[in-house]
Amino acid sequence: MTASVLTTCILLLHLLGAFAAMHAVMRTRTPQGAIGWALGLLLLPYVTLLPYLYLGSSRFLGYRTGRRRRPAPLSPVSTDGHAIDPGCARFAAISALQGRPFRGGHRLRLLIDGEAAFDAMLATMAAAESYLLVQFFIIHDDGLGRRLQQVLLQRAAAGVRVCVLFDGVGSHDLPRHYVDTLRAGGVAIHPFATHRWRNRFQLNFRNHRKIVVVDGSCAFVGGLNVGDEYLGLKPPLAPWRDTQLELRGSAVADLQQRFAEDWQWITGNLPPMLPPAPGAGDASALIVASGPADELETGSLFFTAAIHAARERVWLSTPYFVPDHAVRSALQLAVLRGVDVRVLIPARPDHRTVFLASTLHAYHAVRTGIRMFRYQPGFLHQKALLIDHDSAAIGSMNLDSRSFRLNFEVSALIVDRAFAGEVETMLAADFDRARAIDEHEYRDASYLRRVAMHVARLFDPVL
Repeated sequence: MTASVLTTCILLLHLLGAFAAMHAVMRTRTPQGAIGWALGLLLLPYVTLLPYLYLGSSRFLGYRTGRRRRPAPLSPVSTDGHAIDPGCARFAAISALQGRPFRGGHRLRLLIDGEAAFDAMLATMAAAESYLLVQFFIIHDDGLGRRLQQVLLQRAAAGVRVCVLFDGVGSHDLPRHYVDTLRAGGVAIHPFATHRWRNRFQLNFRNHRKIVVVDGSCAFVGGLNVGDEYLGLKPPLAPWRDTQLELRGSAVADLQQRFAEDWQWITGNLPPMLPPAPGAGDASALIVASGPADELETGSLFFTAAIHAARERVWLSTPYFVPDHAVRSALQLAVLRGVDVRVLIPARPDHRTVFLASTLHAYHAVRTGIRMFRYQPGFLHQKALLIDHDSAAIGSMNLDSRSFRLNFEVSALIVDRAFAGEVETMLAADFDRARAIDEHEYRDASYLRRVAMHVARLFDPVL
């Protein structure tokens, strides 16, 4: 390569870097992120252009535009005359954020850990008579994955319409023959992908939702994916600690709608749907969905509003503790109000960078009076939130920027004293198996490890 060609290439890269820097300044959500991308693109475009192509965009504009152009997959249903718990009024901001009301009359079942959750989900799927809507971030071709595959094939052979979504990046190692076998058996299965040209190279905008809907009458939501590790069968993270929620009642329609929007984005068609069966319980429920297509930062606002609503306690379980400024401030203000604030995080890492950043955030949290704990028996993956003595949320949302802003997520916010009591019992047992974190965890670490924590924290916006 001659010197003139090399010079031309360098100038072209710097020109592209300048255009990308302008895009970053205009589009990046936070000033810190905009500064970081802009400086890197202007000064070192040959290093930062490719990462920006994959990670730089923070809005899934195609999905949002497409959703606006299409009719709502399912109209909101009424509460069928069921009373709404008065405690729902504290979460009016979250209801307004979602554009839907709390719905009453739900029957719930808390499913603790993978064996109980998948026994319940697979048994309910096996009894489907009309249709199955199944969505996971990760599906593996292992023992559990093949159990799911057989149930889906059996129901499809019985004339049940089966629709399956998995994330194209989360399930990157799912072999083609697994998908082909399902398609050959009559299952409609697709990867969720940012397949419009504008988002073609994006690694962001992952669909992290876990939703199962059976015949419109029963739904499951939570943190579990499909893989043997979620049954605690893969050291060194075993045993795996996670939680799923079974829900029956009118809010099943809202979970159908979330699935339908994702399905329509990928296929252009609506999945089969039926109105939910009348509720036979007492719990009030609100389905909270968030994603990069939202006008507002729904995930962060959900946690902030829920924490601000607390008057007695906030117990929170999350595998990744990388809160943004709003959520961190909400937790600190809760402590100042005299609220019992406890956060449970893993003692074992599954992602080293996130673990380092979480350790630094835990140190700062402890210094402000937030009680932090590390779960000891195995890897903690559950996403559970307990507010006071009457409200709890179970879903897919982690406490990090990726869940707040970059992933499609879904959770169920429940207002019901009996259910909150079950979640309290579950979390109390988890805290009994945890070790309290104090300032020495950070201070006694080696200097280089502390430097690594601070470097990891620089990546908070994409963790």
